[in-house]
Amino acid sequence: MDVQAPEQPARITDIEYTLWDQQLMSAATRYFRWQSQLVRKEIGQRVVEVGCGIGNFTSTLTDREIVSCTDSEEACVYRHRLRFSGFPNIQVCVLDVVDPAFRQLWVLRPDSVVCVNVLEHIQDDHEAMRNMQSILQPGGIVAVLVPAFPALYGPIDHNLRHCRRYTQRRLLELAGAAGLRTKKMTYFNLVGFAGWWVNANILARAEHSETQIRIFDRYVVPIQSRIEGLVTPPFGQSIFAVFEKPTSRLASTY
Repeated sequence: MDVQAPEQPARITDIEYTLWDQQLMSAATRYFRWQSQLVRKEIGQRVVEVGCGIGNFTSTLTDREIVSCTDSEEACVYRHRLRFSGFPNIQVCVLDVVDPAFRQLWVLRPDSVVCVNVLEHIQDDHEAMRNMQSILQPGGIVAVLVPAFPALYGPIDHNLRHCRRYTQRRLLELAGAAGLRTKKMTYFNLVGFAGWWVNANILARAEHSETQIRIFDRYVVPIQSRIEGLVTPPFGQSIFAVFEKPTSRLASTY
């Protein structure tokens, strides 16, 4: 069931903006299913989700054996805990991926780490990637989705506290420095590239449009997801990458 997005207050704090934006995005159910189609076939049954927010992506992982969700914002964790209180396989805690305590999650023996639209929020993304790698079993997977192309950076990125948008080269270097090998890397959401560019450079939007989200989710996603399932886009709004922790000390490169 779609969650009704509240009207945005005239002046809000960073965390209020984040909560408002995530609740607004929760209407994009087809979009999250599309993201999930990419991620689910790459990951295992014991999953750590980094930066879970209010659980928009968690909702696509409810069939996993265990999903241990973390977020640095207490307000997000509170809403997430209420949303998934009926799922014994889903747990959530306030924990920053760059906190040394994050490495203690190795005791859960995760085979996968999922980081969807989160890495761009983290100032020290090198430490974040090292910490994600450290908790995995050998052969484990880190699946990330990040915004692409620094030239697309606009007011919405700024308001969402994005530190950067990524290039494929930066992701490759980030993974290699963390001791991960790259299994897969592809652009995602070709139409979203054009939409984000228009919003940033022509409309100068400072927040997502509920109307745009609903039109995109209802009419564009069903067609585009089928096309991109057959043909890899030459560019896109985001980059989807899958990294693997080597089973030996020798990591190969992409």
